[in-house]
Amino acid sequence: MKNPYEVLGVSKDATEEEIKTAYRKLAHKCHPDKTGGSCENFKEVNAAYQILGDREKRKKFDQYGPAFEQMGGFGAGGSGQGGFGGAQGFGQGQQFDFGNLNDIFGDIFGFGGGEHGSVRQKRGRHIEMDIRVDFKEAVFGTEKELKVYRDMECPDCGGSGAAKGTGTVTCRECGGKGQVRSVRQSVFGAFQTVSTCRACEGRGQRPETPCRKCHGTGIFRGERVLGLKVPAGINDGEILRMSGEGEAAGKGGISGDLYVTVRVKPHPRFRRDGFDVLTTERIPMTLAALGGSLEVETLDGSVDLKIPPGTQSGQGFRLRGKGVPHLRRTGRGDHLVGVEVEIPKRLSRGQRKVLEGWNDL
Repeated sequence: MKNPYEVLGVSKDATEEEIKTAYRKLAHKCHPDKTGGSCENFKEVNAAYQILGDREKRKKFDQYGPAFEQMGGFGAGGSGQGGFGGAQGFGQGQQFDFGNLNDIFGDIFGFGGGEHGSVRQKRGRHIEMDIRVDFKEAVFGTEKELKVYRDMECPDCGGSGAAKGTGTVTCRECGGKGQVRSVRQSVFGAFQTVSTCRACEGRGQRPETPCRKCHGTGIFRGERVLGLKVPAGINDGEILRMSGEGEAAGKGGISGDLYVTVRVKPHPRFRRDGFDVLTTERIPMTLAALGGSLEVETLDGSVDLKIPPGTQSGQGFRLRGKGVPHLRRTGRGDHLVGVEVEIPKRLSRGQRKVLEGWNDL
C-alpha cells in the first residue's frame, strides 16, 4: 500500500480543501480519457483520496499507518466518502466506471455535469483584429466600419440547423440524453466511459430535416459589416470588445466575442503623454528676451500663448484643458508647450551693429 499523502503530494497537516484541490488536479491528469493518463495511476489516486477524503479513514491511517489496510480501512466493495459511484473495488474482472470528468467532479465537489446536470453550452471562438485610426480620431473619438469574415448564424434556419417549417426530434444515438456510454475491455476488466453525443452535440435533439444552406450545423460562413464606436481618448494598443460578434457556435450555442486592438498613427506635430499633449515651439531670441505673444496650434485650433520677457530655451508652458479627453471620466488633459530659443547663425551688418552696441552697454 502506498502512502496516500505521497500519492496526492500533500503534507500530513494538509486541510480538506488542499486535499480536494490536489486530488482534482491529479484525477484530471491521470484519467484514462486524458492524454498520458492511465488506469493504474487513476485508481491509485482515487484510492488515496478515498482515505484522505474521509475524516474517519484519515484518522485511522494517521494512527495505524500501513496497517490500516489490514484492518479493512479501504472498505472493500464500498465507494467511501468522496469516491466514485459505480466503483466496485479494484479487482481484475470487476467493472470500474471512470465516467465523464464533469460527472466525477460534480459528485465530489458539488457542481452539475454529465447525466446529473445540464449539458455545458457551446461557445464560439473569439476573433482578434486590428484597426488603424488617426491621432485626432483617437483624441476625439470616431466610428469605423469593420468587415469580418467569420462563422455566423445561418440566415435560413436562424441557427437551429432545421429546415424552414420543420422542427427537431429526439436523437436516436443518445435517446435524448445528450450523452452516450461505451464499454471497453482491458487487462483490468471492463471500463465504462461517458461522452457527449456527437450526433446531437449534447443537446439530445436533432433537426427533423437538416437545413440545406448549413447542412444542419446552424452555421454559415460569410462576411458581416459591423459599426465600431471608438471612444474619445483611447490610446494606442488599447482593446475594444464587441460581445457576441465572434465566431458562431451553432445550434443554440453562444457566439464568441470580437476583440479589436486600436493602432494610432503618429502625428507630425503632436505627441501624447497619457492625456497630455506635447509640442515644441521655436521662438526668436528677441521674443524670448523682450516677451510677447506666440500663435500656437492646438488640437482645437490656434491660440495665443503669452511669452514673458526673459524666457529661456527649454522652458515649458501649460495650456490647461487643451489635451486629450479622459477616457472614463470627464475633463481633459493639458497641452504642454516647450520652447527653444533660436540663435541666428548669420547676422546682417545692422543686426551685428545693434548687438555690439547692446554688448557695450
